[in-house]
Amino acid sequence: MQPRRQPPPAPRSGPGNPRATAPLLALLLLLAPVVAPAGSRGAEDPGQPQDAGVPRRLLQQAARAALHFFNFRAGSPSALRVLAEVQEGRAWINPKEGCKVDVVFSTERYKPESLLQEGEGRLGKCSAQVVFKNQKPRPAINVTCTRLIEKKKRQQEDYLLYKQMKQLKNPLEIVSIPDNHGHIDPSLRPIWDLAFLGSSYVMWEMTTQVSHYYLAQLTSVRQWKTNDDTIDFDYTVLLHELSTQEIIPCHIHLVWYPGKPLKVKYHCQELQTPEEASGTEEGSAVPTELSNF
Repeated sequence: MQPRRQPPPAPRSGPGNPRATAPLLALLLLLAPVVAPAGSRGAEDPGQPQDAGVPRRLLQQAARAALHFFNFRAGSPSALRVLAEVQEGRAWINPKEGCKVDVVFSTERYKPESLLQEGEGRLGKCSAQVVFKNQKPRPAINVTCTRLIEKKKRQQEDYLLYKQMKQLKNPLEIVSIPDNHGHIDPSLRPIWDLAFLGSSYVMWEMTTQVSHYYLAQLTSVRQWKTNDDTIDFDYTVLLHELSTQEIIPCHIHLVWYPGKPLKVKYHCQELQTPEEASGTEEGSAVPTELSNF
């Protein structure tokens, strides 16, 4: 008779025996919950969520881009907002695809303090989802804001501005707002606000994950007489790109009427690197002409 074989000894748990821990790990993985962001589309998601350690600069970039888009879509020079403070946010980052950012931030009304009434400064909170596609401009944006300026008051202020510009006896022609000392004459403030409104569209379209623009100066403004009720004028702005410190001139054509969608057409000159500009003619700027007409 063959001797009866003894069963092998039971495996011992511990770091020295990976075979014992493998089934336990598999069980834990099966039991662990799967967390996905709202609106997740599986393989199309840019990457894994990063709640902690998200660069504050990225959150601020997303908030500014969302406000450019919000201001343009609002179409009201009386409802312009600027970023006050980023409150919270998280990001899904994929080096190959880009990143998706959820951000919550507070805003302030874009108006001189001397013209603000009590309680008008802080306008409340916005939440936005911003999707940057690598270094491509025009991020996809979904933004919602609370505590907007009262609709009736906004309409009154917009109509007052509209009436002032329509009653001008001669078409408006202005050079340099603000002046060389950074001052904006109160009588020119409506022109600046309208230019800021149109420039918001341009700045949203040009914004990337790393590039951020703000309106530095109007170097020329010319209003056109129209046969309809719209305000129609051309202006040239200097946009300051923060990361490179470049100043980019843009010619913008704007058509506006209170309560109607804003129409913008623009043409910007983007400075080239020495390598890109080599072999080209003098003044080798690359024109970009886009519109939402």
